[in-house]
Amino acid sequence: MEKLQKKLDKRNALIKATITLVNNNGFHNTPMSKIAKMANVSPATIYLYFENKQDLVNKTYLEVKEKYTDFAFATYSKTMPIKQGFEIVWKRIAEFKLKECEDAMFLVQCDNSPIIDETSRQEGIKHLEPLLELWERGKNQGIIKPLSDYLLYAYTIAPLSFLMINQERGVFQLNKKHIEEAFDAAWSSIRV
Repeated sequence: MEKLQKKLDKRNALIKATITLVNNNGFHNTPMSKIAKMANVSPATIYLYFENKQDLVNKTYLEVKEKYTDFAFATYSKTMPIKQGFEIVWKRIAEFKLKECEDAMFLVQCDNSPIIDETSRQEGIKHLEPLLELWERGKNQGIIKPLSDYLLYAYTIAPLSFLMINQERGVFQLNKKHIEEAFDAAWSSIRV
């Protein structure tokens, strides 16, 4: 049992180091040697858990995406009315992005660059299925505009990354009123 925990600890340390270094240096300026050093393991140890750097980044992305969506949908039910369900999911996403900045920043990097392979990107999208299903239900009921899911995401969820980044930079401090205003703007942008 202790041996299994040590393996898990090493793997988690590699994931954490990857997130930190990619956030600070970008994908191309994050060599495996730096990841190993930050994780306090030998460079060869990485290859016990991951095939190569691309595999490490893809798997890190999928783990963080799962953590993000597990948090986002934890209090959501498919039986909720459209606006209520969307508000719960949207505010949980906002909370995650503002409280789990390091993970959220890593997802932003991955979502806005070609560092993740297409197979992993598509797998990551599957984690958003409850939101996509909510939007589809809203479209079918004439509550949400019949737009592409990409446009719905761009107008509602993507702005949260902009706000998170500016809060991290110390340019803008979000408060409860701002969150309510941002939600109202997101909802207004997609409701019929």
